[in-house]
Amino acid sequence: MNKITINGREISKNKKPYIIAELSGNHNGDINRALLLIRKAYESGADAVKLQTYTAETITINHQGADFKINHGLWEGKYLYDLYENAHTPWEWHKKLFEEANNLGLDIFSSPFDNSAVDFLENLSVPAYKIASFELLDLPLVSYIASKKKPIILSTGMASELEIKEAIQTAEKSGASEIALLHCISGYPTPIEEINLKMIEKLYEKFKYPIGLSDHTMGTLVPTASIAMGTCIIEKHFTL
Repeated sequence: MNKITINGREISKNKKPYIIAELSGNHNGDINRALLLIRKAYESGADAVKLQTYTAETITINHQGADFKINHGLWEGKYLYDLYENAHTPWEWHKKLFEEANNLGLDIFSSPFDNSAVDFLENLSVPAYKIASFELLDLPLVSYIASKKKPIILSTGMASELEIKEAIQTAEKSGASEIALLHCISGYPTPIEEINLKMIEKLYEKFKYPIGLSDHTMGTLVPTASIAMGTCIIEKHFTL
């Protein structure tokens, strides 16, 4: 299928790109900042805002082994549990954030990181799901999300061609009929010389689904250029 539809909006090569503003942890633990970010996404012309739905307990374990220690960046010396405990979007915020977006006419959905997050999001009537690059290989999770029979956007940043194919086949077998793929380089930020936009054409050739870009470069040059190569979805982290 060469298109998907989210809340009545067709997403395909024949339409203007669907712009997803990724909230991530940029609320800095403040719900009022999160609400302001949603309003700014709307004012900036985004079509959707996306959350990430997890807790520290659902995404890692509280362990202080070497493999769980962060060795660079702002969180150097801390542990993964500490990072996720501080960066997650509290589940008790979700209803209010969804109401804010819906009142503005802005699409809102999320990346769930386990089945309990999917169940939680179903109660909020999400119109679509995004599967993050690190979860693309979690085929049981892909299957469970697909069973909800809503549009799925798959990010490919951590996957080989075979792994992308396996995720698509899993989603299809589990009931998904609307699938889109995002070319993604899982670098934060991604150096512009590593973005490899030619991969967009390869993904179109291999999988025959709508292709977008989950962009972690600085600025707007890369996503703008990608539109000329056929991307119909642009996802970008944003802050104030």
